Amino acid sequence: MLESLSQYDPVLLTILASLFTYGMTALGAAVVFAKKDMGQKLLDGMLGFAGGVMIAASFWSLLAPGIEMAEDGPVPSWIPAAIGFLLGGFFLWGVDKLLPHLHPGLSIDEAEGIQPNKKKRSTLLVFAITLHNIPEGLAVGVAFGAVASGVESASIASAIALAIGIGLQNLPEGVAVSLPLRREGMSRGKSFMHGQFSGMVEPIAAVIGVLAVTFIDPLLPYALSFAAGAMIFVVAEEVIPGSQENGNKDLASIALMIGFTVMMILDVSLG
Repeated sequence: MLESLSQYDPVLLTILASLFTYGMTALGAAVVFAKKDMGQKLLDGMLGFAGGVMIAASFWSLLAPGIEMAEDGPVPSWIPAAIGFLLGGFFLWGVDKLLPHLHPGLSIDEAEGIQPNKKKRSTLLVFAITLHNIPEGLAVGVAFGAVASGVESASIASAIALAIGIGLQNLPEGVAVSLPLRREGMSRGKSFMHGQFSGMVEPIAAVIGVLAVTFIDPLLPYALSFAAGAMIFVVAEEVIPGSQENGNKDLASIALMIGFTVMMILDVSLG
């Protein structure tokens, strides 16, 4: 049944899948209409879960298929994977240094990027989550592009599994923007709008990803590995430290393992 979807336009499928992942960010942001605050343990657990999903997706849905696709290429299969993976990490590192942003729970003086203090706190929070969503959108687009390109190891089911996994971990990201803004006195409506806005970059990044690999097949192994490297950078630099900085290290670690397991099951059972 799922494989029958491969007959549809890959760009259309990418848009639908990325709108789902964006919708999950908006759903997380909508928590602000029910709560003004949420226990720190729950937030840290959700963030740890998100990190586990991203790690599993990086390997099962991106890096491993990228290596497999490169096996028939002119160079050893590990070369595209290694180059793409490192480029993805360095790309996010560069964006992290340039884009003004503020991680949830920090003061405006701890904002990062170029001249961050000239921006509003709400804008900086949105930029921080937007930074997370760039590689996630690219990953969805590249996964569907691989299916459209007729890559034997790629399947519509695995691409959908990736979109579901990313959607699941987008929930806490929406919460992480909207609730801090609500606690600071912003209205529920504005807090929600800021929270959901951070996910809007995903459909854009996804379409860029699917178009790039659909028209340039040799890019596929590099693109898949690039998305994996970018996601791992986000997890290592922001998600894991953020989930453990409030003293809930054991909870966050267990939640990360659960998230990894859920994403692995999704990918293996559907893919």
